[in-house]
Amino acid sequence: MGVGAPAWENRYRRKLAATDVAVVLIAVFGAQLLRIGATPEDLSTPVSSTSIEVSYSLLSAMLVVGWLLMLTIGETRKTQNFGVGSSEYRRVVSSTLMAFGIFAVIAFALRMDIGRGYLLIALPTGLIALVLGRFLWRRRLHWQRRRGNNVYRTMLVGEAAKVRHVHTQMRADINAGFDVVVAATNDQHQVARNLEGVAARSYSDLLDTVGEFEVDTVIITGADDLSPERLQKLGWELDDRHVDLVVAAALTDVAGPRIHMRQAVGFPLIYVDYPKLTGYKRFVKRLFDVLGSLILILLLSPVMLIVALAVKLSSPGPIFYSQERVGFRGQTFPMFKFRSMVRNADDQLASLLDAQGTSDQPLHKVTNDPRITRVGRILRRFSLDELPQLFNVSIGTMSLVGPRPQRDAEVTLYDRHHHRRLLVKPGITGLWQVSGRSSLAWEDAIRLDLYYVENWSLVGDLVILWRTFRAVITADGAH
Repeated sequence: MGVGAPAWENRYRRKLAATDVAVVLIAVFGAQLLRIGATPEDLSTPVSSTSIEVSYSLLSAMLVVGWLLMLTIGETRKTQNFGVGSSEYRRVVSSTLMAFGIFAVIAFALRMDIGRGYLLIALPTGLIALVLGRFLWRRRLHWQRRRGNNVYRTMLVGEAAKVRHVHTQMRADINAGFDVVVAATNDQHQVARNLEGVAARSYSDLLDTVGEFEVDTVIITGADDLSPERLQKLGWELDDRHVDLVVAAALTDVAGPRIHMRQAVGFPLIYVDYPKLTGYKRFVKRLFDVLGSLILILLLSPVMLIVALAVKLSSPGPIFYSQERVGFRGQTFPMFKFRSMVRNADDQLASLLDAQGTSDQPLHKVTNDPRITRVGRILRRFSLDELPQLFNVSIGTMSLVGPRPQRDAEVTLYDRHHHRRLLVKPGITGLWQVSGRSSLAWEDAIRLDLYYVENWSLVGDLVILWRTFRAVITADGAH
């Protein structure tokens, strides 16, 4: 027999459920106390209706039960969503809106005149608190996983090269919670040589390996030596042992919303949508950029005035610095910054890059750059030199979020597929800036930029902006 689902899953699910119950109770009955009152007479106040007589207290109890029921029916505590992705949050939002939608329909059908203030307090308060509760529990789960707790003991099954690739991806995302303890491959020696701390086994004894290592998750990475019939039987055996079976598709950097399953010709087919930032999506992103940039310019104008004064007084030269960068569809534009270097900085760049041997590399940076002024180092530490790019965003040459614009000399070093990062407007911040900023290698940075281009969403932009704010406050990874 297998070990079944890990015990931490049930504990975590109970904590989520307890939090949901507490939040819903406080939101609903708190709204009743605030809008209807707290005296015994208030608590028994009937709801105005021509069809049924019911007190606000009973109505609140019914709303609590219905809300919690919808959170359960909507699978908001589904195991597959623990700690990763946005599906958990979307399910909480959709289940909550569904609960209140059904409640409104019933109230309308029974001609119940419910105080609008009661619902206007309960819905947003409860929804925000539910999402915040999930966020805080997720942060704690990530903290525990970084310490090796609350993880899935995982076995990878597949060809050695594919196993190595999946293992590398999993080690890069510890928060996903997969602790690879064993790999069953066609080349045990390669696994033993390349995957430190991972035991190697053959395909012949998969079920024995599951029991030996107390595995609770088996991931198929691609195994040409395993027939479909054998994989099907393996799935049945694992189901009997309450062990999860996961198939890792040979698709990288493709977000969930772009993937669709279709059952055909006896097996599931995976369809992948082509990314298109056109039509209403482009309009929404542009509207977000315009409103966001204008609001930020207004809020940050005192800061920009202070920075401008500091730049002017600290060293000779102009306050602003502009440089030609390559933007949307390869068009060049002047990118604005507060000057953080000496006046003739561009003339010195080539010699400095040659001296450190990085002139032929994209995303090149000068280590311990002597051209940066004392004030400039402070500006760069907190990314204050980037603030004038808000004007680039407002006039439409840049976006708040997107791949960072590069010089024409850097773009000439692109491989063919790298040019896909030019399919969207460049941004003040982007995915790779909040994933390591200056510490990332070029290939990792371009992979993250391409992921952003392929999987853009407004929610994703909001997450990147929030992570940028945190990174700027802590000066994390600035260069």
